[in-house]
Amino acid sequence: MTAPRRDDDKLAQLAPERTLRRLELQVTRRLDGLLNGEHLGLLPGPGTELAEARLYQPGEDDVRHMDWAVTARTTTPHVRDLVADHELEAWALVDLTPSMDFGTAAMVKRDLAVAALAAVGFLTVRLGDRVGAYLQHPGGLRRWPARTGKAALYALLQAVLDAPTEPGTGPPARMSGTTATAGAPHGDLAAAITSLARGQTRRGLRVVISDFLPPAGADPVTDPDAQPAWESPLRRLAARHQVLAVEVIDPRELDLPDVGLVEMTDPETGAVHEIVLSRRTRRRYAEAAAAQREHTRAALRRCGVHHLVLRTDRDWITDVARFAVRQRRAAGRAVSTAGVRP
Repeated sequence: MTAPRRDDDKLAQLAPERTLRRLELQVTRRLDGLLNGEHLGLLPGPGTELAEARLYQPGEDDVRHMDWAVTARTTTPHVRDLVADHELEAWALVDLTPSMDFGTAAMVKRDLAVAALAAVGFLTVRLGDRVGAYLQHPGGLRRWPARTGKAALYALLQAVLDAPTEPGTGPPARMSGTTATAGAPHGDLAAAITSLARGQTRRGLRVVISDFLPPAGADPVTDPDAQPAWESPLRRLAARHQVLAVEVIDPRELDLPDVGLVEMTDPETGAVHEIVLSRRTRRRYAEAAAAQREHTRAALRRCGVHHLVLRTDRDWITDVARFAVRQRRAAGRAVSTAGVRP
């Protein structure tokens, strides 16, 4: 008998369908009409086609949906329901550059990216809609075509796990379903977002999963007014699509432990440095990390996208559930928070 592959075990642990179904029962089933229709998804949004008129329910219905013609004819307030959009496509851009292979807690950031993609994917394909992805790994940008069904989604998740971690290795055999995409060199998140926007013009959900770390040479601490290179293409993407930015972070990227002399390796360049983690060094590092996160948060806010933060030392399902509740509250709809820990 052949022992199961470790990656398969990891996939079952990161993206268990049963766990996501439990998430639906606890939170998303109580959130009426998510994504662009009757989806149990992460972002609020009604459909676009007009349906039948019905009586207005004070405190429950949005007055912007008031059907004034029927209201005038019947002298009773009526609203017009909206039919959900179907046959949608959700596209994700997954950052698989070397910095995503870092992790000091329950999982590395790449594994958490798989979990985020699984959450979006399973809550999208349940109604037969398609999910596709652009995978930005060291070999370049690869496009995974949009397909329906959970089997295709599991194949996509496995492709993310199998993506190479070293530059120049090229896509492995398991990624044979992908196609190369020009114009997005290694590590260039801005070019990858531009490729996603140009390649997929049909309106829908777009998810960008990354740690949003600045490239070598960019320093948001010394130049806080500098705009991230990815901000302009992300703003253009958000002008046409519903965009969710998933920021993946590890606790050691926010502060350093008091362990004295350590060797640190830059995962992007491979440079090794010996650093003494003194109290002053740790304090300056924490301040720089906080400034970088605030710089990213402000840029995403200017782009007008939804921002979900996932940490490798936290329960990602709980964070996704809290995010969904916040989005519904922000949309002005009452929700039940049963099953969501404060």
